[in-house]
Amino acid sequence: MKFTAEQIAGILEGEIVGNPNIEVSRLSKIEEGTEGSLTFLSNPKYVNYIYTTKASITIVNDTFVPESPITTTLIKVADAYKSFSKLLEFYNQVKLNKSGIETPSFISESAKYGENLYLGSFSYISDNVVLGDNVKIYPGSFIGDNVTIGNNVVIFAGAKIYSETIIGNNCTIHSGTIIGADGFGYAPNEDGTYNKIPQIGNVIIEDNVDIGANSTIDRATLGSTVIRAGVKLDNQIQIAHNVEIGRNTVIAAQSGIAGSTKIGENCMIGGQVGIVGHLTVGNNVRIQAQSGVGRNIKDNEILQGSPTFGYSDYSKSYVHFKNLPKLVKEIEELKKQILNQKNGNNG
Repeated sequence: MKFTAEQIAGILEGEIVGNPNIEVSRLSKIEEGTEGSLTFLSNPKYVNYIYTTKASITIVNDTFVPESPITTTLIKVADAYKSFSKLLEFYNQVKLNKSGIETPSFISESAKYGENLYLGSFSYISDNVVLGDNVKIYPGSFIGDNVTIGNNVVIFAGAKIYSETIIGNNCTIHSGTIIGADGFGYAPNEDGTYNKIPQIGNVIIEDNVDIGANSTIDRATLGSTVIRAGVKLDNQIQIAHNVEIGRNTVIAAQSGIAGSTKIGENCMIGGQVGIVGHLTVGNNVRIQAQSGVGRNIKDNEILQGSPTFGYSDYSKSYVHFKNLPKLVKEIEELKKQILNQKNGNNG
C-alpha cells in the first residue's frame, strides 16, 4: 500500500512542507530511513538525522525549523510522537483488515458468525461456536465446541481456544496462546500415584483484553477462570485454574499465577513473578520483577523480593546486603580491637 504526503497530512491534520505528492509504502526509524519510507522526529537527540535521512516523509513537531537544507518532505503536527503512534494504529488496522474464508478450513454447520469474518487456512471452527462481527482468525487456529467470541476480536496464527470459552469484544490473542486447557488438578493416592480431577469449568475473557504469544490460561475445575476487562498479558504467562484477574491489571512476561488466586484491579506485575495459589492480591498493587508472592497483599502495596516484602524495606535491606563483605570486615576488626583491649587489661 502506498500513501502520499497529502493523504497522511489529512489523517494527521498536519501541514506539508515539501512535495505533497511524494509516496511512501513503509515505516522506518529516522536513522535508517530509505527512499519510499515514512519516519518521525520527536526526540531532540535525533535531530541531526533529519539532515541525512533518506526517508521520503518525516513527521515533525510544528515548532521545528531546519537549520540546514533537508531532502525529506515534512509533515508538521502538534505532537510528532502522538501523531506517529496514531499513524501506526491506522497502518495496523489497514494491514490487518483481512476478510473472507480461506481454504482449506472447516466451519461446523452449527456454528454462527457475523459480518466480515476472516478465517485463515487450516483453521477449525467446532460445533455451536458463535463469532461476532469483524472477527479475524489467522491460519492454523482451533476454536472448540460452544465457544463464544464477541466483535472485533483478532486471534493470531496457531492459537487454540478450548471448548466453552467466552471471549468479549475488542480482544487480541496472539500466536501460540492456549485458552481453556485443563487446570493442574490431581489427587494423590496412597501408593504415590495420582488421579486426575476432572476440570469441567471454563474461561471467561471480558472486553478489551490483550494476551501475548504462547501464554496459557487454564479452565476452572468448577466455575470460571476470569480475566476482567482491560487486562493486558505479556508473552509466556501461565494463569492457572480458577484465577481471577481484575480490571486493567497488566502482567509482564514469564509470570505465573497458581490456582484460585484473586488479583485486584489496576495492578502492575513485573516479569518472572510467581504467585502461589489461594491468595488475594488487592487493588493498585505493584510487584517488582522476579518476586515470589506467598501471602495475601493489601491494596496499594509495592513489593519486591522472594519471598516478597515491602519495597522500601527491600531497598534499605539491599543496601546492607551489598555491603555485607565490608560490614563483616569491620566487625572482625572490632572484635580484634576488643580482644586486644581485654588482653591489655589482663596484663
